[in-house]
Amino acid sequence: MTSISIPAGKKIYFSSDNHLGAPSRQASTDREKKFVQWLDAIKEDAAAIFLLGDLFDFWIEYKHVVPKGYTRTLGKLADLTDQGIPVYFFVGNHDLWMNGYFEEELNIDVFHEPKEFNLNDKLFLIGHGDGLGPGDKGFKRMKKVFTNPVAQWFFRLLHPDLGMRLGHYFSVKNKILSGKEDLNYKGPDQEWLVQYAKGKLKVAHYDYFIFGHRHLPLEIDLNDRATYINLGDWIQHFTYGEYDGEKMQLKSY
Repeated sequence: MTSISIPAGKKIYFSSDNHLGAPSRQASTDREKKFVQWLDAIKEDAAAIFLLGDLFDFWIEYKHVVPKGYTRTLGKLADLTDQGIPVYFFVGNHDLWMNGYFEEELNIDVFHEPKEFNLNDKLFLIGHGDGLGPGDKGFKRMKKVFTNPVAQWFFRLLHPDLGMRLGHYFSVKNKILSGKEDLNYKGPDQEWLVQYAKGKLKVAHYDYFIFGHRHLPLEIDLNDRATYINLGDWIQHFTYGEYDGEKMQLKSY
């Protein structure tokens, strides 16, 4: 578990699901500029920044090649860590093929699974949220293929231009398969991340569960001490989380 003590006047910020590059890099430029403006606005009082995945609509790292574009975002993240602001990144289902670039070039810690953090003596469980809880069996089978080292090795044999085209194709196909109904609140019994959080509470206490993936800003009390928060997205909602050391809030930019 990682512990972070928040200095007076500082805050911790959380963001998820930008899907930069969707539906094209050109079309997402305005959203990217808005996100970079937000990063610039919070740097004055940020004790740490958590990015909870799907920053990109598709991302893969070859041995000597990374995807073209996203210069504004990558440059701003480098600027933040150069100023000593820790940034933590949790890979999502659209950018899970990360392999050292963020750590080596941007000095960002990258996590592939949910992780516990003690933030000012409050216990947080933080992750992207894909493949957790009951249900979603089709996606879980697909994720096993995409995270298989052999499958990744074969994919990297493709020329990067072809690999990126295929990646974007399957990324869009995934959105079509999930459908618009997946963007609606399903109620606590059908929200898999809510069920996952309730299951975790049966064996341990957490004050906050912070996830993305659902693209819906949600704040749900699980009991009188634990809260589930979904961060929404930077496509329609432009929402983020803010923790001042005592209270966690969802806000809009």
